[in-house]
Amino acid sequence: MTNFRPLHDRVVVRRLTGEEKTAGGIIIPDTAKEKPMEGEVISVGPGARNEQGQIVALDVKAGDKVLFGKWSGTEVKINGEELLIMKESDIMGVIA
Repeated sequence: MTNFRPLHDRVVVRRLTGEEKTAGGIIIPDTAKEKPMEGEVISVGPGARNEQGQIVALDVKAGDKVLFGKWSGTEVKINGEELLIMKESDIMGVIA
């Protein structure tokens, strides 16, 4: 991930793998799985500028586990790995 740095308030997220089974133990095939809405922050931009022109740092940092909207972000492939690039505002929260 060293050759890509997001700009402004953008965040690079790696999706965490979804559940393989239902609560009742039924195995879910790949074609029927919903894309997970949890991920790990890989890289963050420096922040957005406020009205005074000052950079406001992001609240998330690399390594944070986050929850985001189902359709959030843009899927990209970087170094052969499928990742998401989204604005920090698309992230709903950090999972403790």
